[in-house]
Amino acid sequence: GRQNFDTPSLTLHQRPFSQMAKVIVDKVDGVVMDIGVSSMQLDQAERGFSFQQDAPLDMRMDATTGLSAGDMVNSFDEETLADIFYYFGEERLSRRLAKAILQHRANAPIKTTLELAELVSACLKKPGYQKRHPATQIFQALRIAVNDELGELYRGLCAAEAILKPGGILSVVTFHSLEDRLVKRFFQLRSKGHLSANAGSSRYAHTMTSTPQDLTLALLTKRPVTPTDAEQDANPRALSAKLRSARKLDVESDNHLSVDDFDMPALTLAHRLKDWV
Repeated sequence: GRQNFDTPSLTLHQRPFSQMAKVIVDKVDGVVMDIGVSSMQLDQAERGFSFQQDAPLDMRMDATTGLSAGDMVNSFDEETLADIFYYFGEERLSRRLAKAILQHRANAPIKTTLELAELVSACLKKPGYQKRHPATQIFQALRIAVNDELGELYRGLCAAEAILKPGGILSVVTFHSLEDRLVKRFFQLRSKGHLSANAGSSRYAHTMTSTPQDLTLALLTKRPVTPTDAEQDANPRALSAKLRSARKLDVESDNHLSVDDFDMPALTLAHRLKDWV
């Protein structure tokens, strides 16, 4: 059951990032968004996030709602599965794998993590040594799709901007390239190279078309902050972490950023899938 950790200075809300502005009524001095998946969830075999142990093919952060990874693998059409593997997992042989999944499930559904991992390995394994299991990116792709991770990040960034006071700081920690690309693009669109004194100049300054009323942020990080060697040694899962920050200007924009503004096929796919998951 839910434990009560609320104190006078801390109130917990079990909500997605997209609902931030509905929960927080007053403007705030800062927002920190940690986009990483909880290690406790990853390490629970029964949640189906990993193929290190056999488990039901689930992957839902909230197991009480939405489609599971098994639902998607066993019901989505070939084109949609291929798009998920290509755009969310950056797998070049996505169509080959999607076709193999449809052929397999014509005889029997894919029910467990090891079933899927073995199918992926048989389909995508290349000759010689491979540093990473062929299923790693495929499991990432399905997890992103199941939990609408990119869509939640996009809507969460918009919500965070809306609740910040002028001078407030938005800091976002991401853990893979798609997340970082989305955050970087959001900051670009809202800053147009309007940098704080310590951030230097921006090569995007002459390519943006935003009006001054749409420039609501000043970048605090020209490049993402990454873990030190000591931090990586203490927490190996922090290896891919990237931190980006920006400061809210005393400007309110009426121009809501649309999915199309980001020019990211992966985010466009997330928007298309949203009604399904």
